[in-house]
Amino acid sequence: MPELDQRVKGAHEEKTEQQAYLTRFLLDYSAVPLTGGVFVRGILPTPDAVRIVTGAADATVAGELTAYEIPLSDEDDEPLTAPLLLGWTRALVSGARPRTDASVMNIPLITVDTATLAPAPPTDTDRALRVLRTLARPFVETPPDPALCGFLRTGQDRMRLYLATDRTDVLIAADVQLTGALTALLAALPALIGEEERWMTDPSDPHCAYAVDLTTW
Repeated sequence: MPELDQRVKGAHEEKTEQQAYLTRFLLDYSAVPLTGGVFVRGILPTPDAVRIVTGAADATVAGELTAYEIPLSDEDDEPLTAPLLLGWTRALVSGARPRTDASVMNIPLITVDTATLAPAPPTDTDRALRVLRTLARPFVETPPDPALCGFLRTGQDRMRLYLATDRTDVLIAADVQLTGALTALLAALPALIGEEERWMTDPSDPHCAYAVDLTTW
């Protein structure tokens, strides 16, 4: 049924683009605190939601982190916007963490009921970043390839990148080291994640189809 396949592929591409858009918007808050000493430490993509991982500026241990799962669309099927996601996330981390028995990758996972959650208002920093982001990273019709759909800080000098590319048709997690020949690694990254001999399954991570270890590349 080619028409069904096309619709499924189109829906998948739309969600990938939305995940990449949300990730780009929230990247600044991995360096700028959401509030107090709480930062975005990861963004984990799932088919129908985004999981925002928060914690202190240097938090990488699962017990120091919290993940909030927020749907990609509302009850009217309207797509989640990045400013609203930011407002909800800031409201969530400003209060006491709800008790939860759920977890993902050993990180406590809280499923958010957005119908009962009021977003925090934008701050002066948010407004300044909006101006600077618009000028420094203007919208372009052609999205980057690979598209960054999420990330997770896994150590003081390590990060897991969740990447989507037309060449693989699946989400690939690439583990990279933040010290060393970063310029060369970033230039080679599109080709490296497409090399199927590098692909490994990671049962501990439900956010990717395969993982690629590039920490020693």
